[in-house]
Amino acid sequence: MRKLLVPALLSLAACATQKEAAREELPASASAAPPQTQESSRMAYPATRAEQVVDTLHGVQVADPYRWLEDEKSPEVQAWMKAQDALTREHLGKVPGRDALVRRFTELFYVDSISPPARRGGRYFYIRTHKDKEKAVLYWRDGEKGQEKVLLDPNTWSKDGTVSMGTWAPSWDGKKVVFAQKPNAADEAVLHVMDVDTGEWSKVDVIEGAKYASPKWTPDNKGFYYEWLPTDPSIPVDARPGYTTVRYHVVGTDPKQDALVHPRTGDPTTFLQSDLSRDGKYLFIYIVRGWSENDVYWKRPGEKDFRLLVKGQGAKYSVNAWKDRFYVTTDEGAPRQRVFEVDPGKPERAAWKEIVPEDKVASLQAVNIVGGHLALEYLKDATTEVRVATLQGKPVRTVQLPGVGAASNLVGLEDLDEAYFVFTSFTVPRLVFKTSVASGKTEEWARVELPMDPDLYTTEQVFYTSKDGTRVPMFLVHRKDLKREGNAPTLLYGYGGFNVSMEPTFRGSILPWLDAGGVYAVANLRGGGEYGKDWHEAGRLGRKQNVFDDLHAAAEFLAREKYTQPKRLAIYGGSNGGLLVGAAMTQRPALYGAVVCAVPLLDMVRYHLFGSGRTWIPEYGTAEKAEDFKTLHAYSPYHHVRPDVRYPALLMMAADHDDRVDPMHARKFVAAVQNAPGNQAPVLLRIETNAGHGGADQVAKTIESSADLYSFLFQTLGVEMRQGGVAAQGR
Repeated sequence: MRKLLVPALLSLAACATQKEAAREELPASASAAPPQTQESSRMAYPATRAEQVVDTLHGVQVADPYRWLEDEKSPEVQAWMKAQDALTREHLGKVPGRDALVRRFTELFYVDSISPPARRGGRYFYIRTHKDKEKAVLYWRDGEKGQEKVLLDPNTWSKDGTVSMGTWAPSWDGKKVVFAQKPNAADEAVLHVMDVDTGEWSKVDVIEGAKYASPKWTPDNKGFYYEWLPTDPSIPVDARPGYTTVRYHVVGTDPKQDALVHPRTGDPTTFLQSDLSRDGKYLFIYIVRGWSENDVYWKRPGEKDFRLLVKGQGAKYSVNAWKDRFYVTTDEGAPRQRVFEVDPGKPERAAWKEIVPEDKVASLQAVNIVGGHLALEYLKDATTEVRVATLQGKPVRTVQLPGVGAASNLVGLEDLDEAYFVFTSFTVPRLVFKTSVASGKTEEWARVELPMDPDLYTTEQVFYTSKDGTRVPMFLVHRKDLKREGNAPTLLYGYGGFNVSMEPTFRGSILPWLDAGGVYAVANLRGGGEYGKDWHEAGRLGRKQNVFDDLHAAAEFLAREKYTQPKRLAIYGGSNGGLLVGAAMTQRPALYGAVVCAVPLLDMVRYHLFGSGRTWIPEYGTAEKAEDFKTLHAYSPYHHVRPDVRYPALLMMAADHDDRVDPMHARKFVAAVQNAPGNQAPVLLRIETNAGHGGADQVAKTIESSADLYSFLFQTLGVEMRQGGVAAQGR
């Protein structure tokens, strides 16, 4: 198993130390309805009523005046959403220079690019984007140099572009492809099977309930294993993950007759996942509890029962199987991970043989078997190293990268020498390289060409000290001619959760910001995976406050080191990162000048009742438990909006078909901040239509969204845009 594929919260994906529980908590009445009067200096928002809704949880009264906004199907809520979105788009549409941003983003986002190929039966499958198309297209060739042919073009699937392509997997002989269609770019999906040579879609092989599906073909190409989730509307939304089963589908047969391979767990806080070895000899089942722990079961197909390989007790495991050996990657006893070789004839834990010890400096992120070798992807201070070792763990080489940045692991087949990898950095668009695993010879295979000069910019990595003395890294990107005078408009991005690492990858949307004299900062907060298990553990459950403290310390560093000042500093985060910036603005409102909060969690008392919320309980905890409630209520942004505080300007970005993080979080928080009498700064809610948690997958919508985001930032932080470029202006 290349990487343990837990459906992410992001995007897109908590918790305070008990000494931080001393933070002043709002009385139950603090979030109650403010007077419905608008001061002349405030925007004229759509009226939002507040109700006297108060729950008593573990002896604490918890006000929830905007609970009525949880009901998205209500005509009143629908009207409220339309009015809020219309206000936001009208306001941002009038920002001077927005048209210039649209033109620049059009140049940067409509690009020709190609992904590394997947080789199956001598055929090559890969994704292309085109300058003249909204969505990426799946192609195939007979041989690496064969004629390029369109396989799947989602641009043709709907007139309005609302149907998207999800996962896809070619059979081992390259003659069939199973793929997912996703309405409105949501997580819910339907699997289809098509014949590669004819391009025909099977009318029989149509499988609904593919929200978590990751199909694995058998070597005989007759069928595939997949994860299936019932679409029964009588099953409560928050309980659905516990109904996931693993099934086997024979191509050409009725999916309703698919064999049950593994039953549901019945536990909505877990994920159920499967994997199959390349030779088809070993089938694995993972029962995943959050992002820190999982159990692994295995059997040989045809055997009746699964057997336990390892039960995770505070540790996670992933398995690659090749030539009757299991290669197990784990953080058990090794926070930065190590690799064991396991003989399936002697699978007991005591017989495991360590072949790649834990690195004390770099954190092992992923392991592949390519060309008869181990390909090992590491992070060292949040930048990538890719190493090659023998199957016995003996080091062979470190792959030479074109610079300091982010690279993928080697991708290829276990028995073929040919492999590919991707490299990128904040100022270098994606490069694809082809390499020989045996010799190390590497050549550029494809690149993205953009109208930009990377030599104008520089990236520096700094380290700062958080509240408790922890050393935290941060990337800073800016033009080389930046003068540190304490006034540069600065955008600080963070995530801090779910073991997700923030790596130095290219983001074209920041170029106009840099050209305006701005700084783009990415803080590698605790809760991520940059330094392995310990770094993640330091930012989850009862230690979530560390993540917020890390962000506050990053802001203080940027001001202290004369990059910026609070009124010129914006923070941006999405999903779990939306929780981050929501907590930041309610805890330290004077430290930030603007906030962009996207598809967030903000009501941490009720989050587990919506969307995929119960699957995140291992990361955040649940208000159903007294101790967890104490932690969650202490930082839950929605519950800490004060009526007498002036908050930073807020742009809330939501999606109308987000079936991962329910948009009720965004609605309730916006209502609370808009109705806080002491707040004078703009509070805007932008709602992307026909879009899921990751947003719309149409380039035109991405351009509009980015133009609105940066128009908000330029206007709020006092950055003047002019024809042909943008220039920083102080306020």
